[in-house]
Amino acid sequence: MRLCWSLTVVLALALAGAVYLFGIRGSVAPASDGRTAILLEPGERDLVLAEMRAFLQSTQAIVAAAAAGELAPAVTAARAVGAAAQEAVPASLMGKLPLGFKTLGLDTHQRFDQLALNAEAMDDPAQTLQELAELLNNCVGCHAAFRIDAAKN
Repeated sequence: MRLCWSLTVVLALALAGAVYLFGIRGSVAPASDGRTAILLEPGERDLVLAEMRAFLQSTQAIVAAAAAGELAPAVTAARAVGAAAQEAVPASLMGKLPLGFKTLGLDTHQRFDQLALNAEAMDDPAQTLQELAELLNNCVGCHAAFRIDAAKN
């Protein structure tokens, strides 16, 4: 009976360690510029950076649509980087991302979806730009806190 409890405790500690490493901490190191470096393989880094470029492209399309007073292209651009876009991220990569990065990323995808819904329902370019300004705080905060570096093999 004592062996069973000991084994249970050891397994629980191992599980807690794995959850911490892959669910919270991720594959990170302190960076020389004070940010947290997320250490990724080249293909993983390319995927994350491509997602960030897609955010930027959608942001530009939303601003252009709002400036023109025609929000249909803004809705399309926002939906392109909404929650559905995060489905392409493999679980192995998600395990390497620290919790703060994942939290900002998931919130950003959800905010793009909400922006699309509100732009469609309200058809108000000023409201759309206000929501985009608030959404961009996620981008600014993420870039201030994190950078993507190559994993050292």
